[in-house]
Amino acid sequence: MSQYPRSDTSAPRPEELRKAVAHTREKLGQTVEALAAKVDGKSQAMEKAADLRTHAVAKAATLTGQLRETAEHAARLAKDKAPDPAVDKAAHAAAQLRSTAARVGQLAAERTPDLVADKVGQGASAARAYRTPLLVGFAALGVLLLVRRSRRHR
Repeated sequence: MSQYPRSDTSAPRPEELRKAVAHTREKLGQTVEALAAKVDGKSQAMEKAADLRTHAVAKAATLTGQLRETAEHAARLAKDKAPDPAVDKAAHAAAQLRSTAARVGQLAAERTPDLVADKVGQGASAARAYRTPLLVGFAALGVLLLVRRSRRHR
């Protein structure tokens, strides 16, 4: 059915036909674009992934802030509630521990075979070379464990 009324005696003019064809083409183009957008799974998946990534980054930032605040609060509470003699004893014990660890490290360095020392040096160099990915991985693991632990306590 045509959108233009016809009289039985007159045929549509060429100008009317051109307008009808142009209108139909425009409508068809819009329909094809709409269908292509619905069918294009790759772009929809990319948009969804971007949304999820943005949400995850925001969530991680929020959790990091909350963890930092909780740790600061716990440190303040521990410092405020600990008696001075206990703080002094802890500081003394920490100093002794550092001293003992330094002596043990020195003895281990003196008695370690050269081959083992070389391998350990190579491992340390590799860890320094991949410091950022290792730190990010450990931080992510820590956040994951804290989130998991907090969910257990609910």
